[in-house]
Amino acid sequence: MKHAIITGSSSGFGKLSAIELAKSGYHVIATMRNLKKQDRLVELAAAEKVRDHIHVFQMDVTNKESIEELKMYVQSLNSVDVLVNNAGYAQGGFAEELEVDTYRKQFETNVFGVIAVTQAVLPFMRQQRYGKIINMSSISGRFGFPGLSAYSASKHALEGYSESLRLEVKPFGIDVALIEPGSYKTDIWKSIEKVSISDQSPYESSMEAIMNELKNAESGYGNPQDVARLVAGIASANSPKLRYPIGKGIKNTLLLKNLLPWKTIEKIVMKKLKL
Repeated sequence: MKHAIITGSSSGFGKLSAIELAKSGYHVIATMRNLKKQDRLVELAAAEKVRDHIHVFQMDVTNKESIEELKMYVQSLNSVDVLVNNAGYAQGGFAEELEVDTYRKQFETNVFGVIAVTQAVLPFMRQQRYGKIINMSSISGRFGFPGLSAYSASKHALEGYSESLRLEVKPFGIDVALIEPGSYKTDIWKSIEKVSISDQSPYESSMEAIMNELKNAESGYGNPQDVARLVAGIASANSPKLRYPIGKGIKNTLLLKNLLPWKTIEKIVMKKLKL
């Protein structure tokens, strides 16, 4: 039996990816920090008739003891075919006003959590000489947007880590891939919407412009099911690529960033946000 481990499975891409992988024949270890949030996954799994293929497992990617428990559980499996590092959140706020500890917290989940879980699973993949590690990045890992410096920095770090990791584990038959979604209808943007700044903040008008842009773009947000299908597709691919940008306009955005001088990009962003 093929096994897949997914972090952050209580909602969004993680929940839908768990279903897609189960439908593809995997026994899915769906990890989440709070087991009280498993109901949506369990209900969807039952509706899709894959409940027996999903095992919900409590794990906090920022907790060493929690990850050790996953490592012990993995030892009982006959194989670990796929690891999807999906757990993460988006911290909004402006660089001058965010506490350094807020940046640390962002990195603990989005970067160090990925590294810790990967280190727990990687020895088993290396011994069996095959496996796929799929890291959920973001367009913010390739393009730094205003008001998202903590999130963007964490995803840039994830991109660099994944590049190096791919080269290190390739000789053992292990593939590493990055998924880089644009804007999708998931809960991740709620943390940005909750960011509050004082009326005296020099960034008040910038925050208002960014929130208006997010609201105006909401109708064009993609269906997260597309990302879940991509996860399943990478899992079954013989030789997956390193990067998979996905979402409306994402490939054009990346192309323009590679072709245009940064000064031109600045003007485009400033004009779009009316800054």
